[in-house]
Amino acid sequence: MAREFAAQMSVYKGRWRLYVVLMNTTARWPEYSFDRAAPVPTLLERVDALSVLGFEPVPGAEWRWTEDFEGPDDPASAVMLIAAVQVRSWTGADA
Repeated sequence: MAREFAAQMSVYKGRWRLYVVLMNTTARWPEYSFDRAAPVPTLLERVDALSVLGFEPVPGAEWRWTEDFEGPDDPASAVMLIAAVQVRSWTGADA
């Protein structure tokens, strides 16, 4: 059975990047970088990127968007958008 993980997407160094969070491991998190900061990658682009990394969204999973402040404890600082979805490894690997 494939293990489930959280995939997250945010803008980093001016580009959208998608990464799979591998908790309780020292392994490097799989990461995919899009070539732009805008527009936001489409659902199909995100699924394709996950596929390149060996993952797919868990059936019925939906992307959830949250926002965080770039400056700690400063509500006047720029807002960073973060998207997340539950994924599973389709390669059968433990990742």
